[in-house]
Amino acid sequence: MADPIVHALGMAFAMGWEILWALILGFGLSAVVQAVVSHDEMSRLLPDDRPRTMALAMGLGAASSSCSYAAVALARSIFRKGGNFTAAMTFQMASTNLVAELGIILAVVMGWQFTLAEFVGAPILVIILVTATSSEVELRTGDDG
Repeated sequence: MADPIVHALGMAFAMGWEILWALILGFGLSAVVQAVVSHDEMSRLLPDDRPRTMALAMGLGAASSSCSYAAVALARSIFRKGGNFTAAMTFQMASTNLVAELGIILAVVMGWQFTLAEFVGAPILVIILVTATSSEVELRTGDDG
């Protein structure tokens, strides 16, 4: 009777550890951004939703961790530090969907076609994201353009 309980507790601990390290990484990176990057610097780096800014946000996201917890925490920090909302969401999307290690895993496990689809599909997702969030922000703020 005790053996299955010990096994279940071991599995629960292992699953908790897998989540815990990702949370620590995400909040740690977010804390670094909050402490080191100034509001002015973030406003200068990701100021709007123009194509150049979106490309930079995609590049930064692709170069960052593929951890979803880290991506969400960093995107929140980017926005709170003065970065554009759409740029922060683009960073988050690229951080979870356009990272190099994901491309390598897709190529090895599923084939090069899936890796190609990842890198072709990501800019399409960004275009949809920019269109959707720009329209939503305009509706919420009452801007006419």
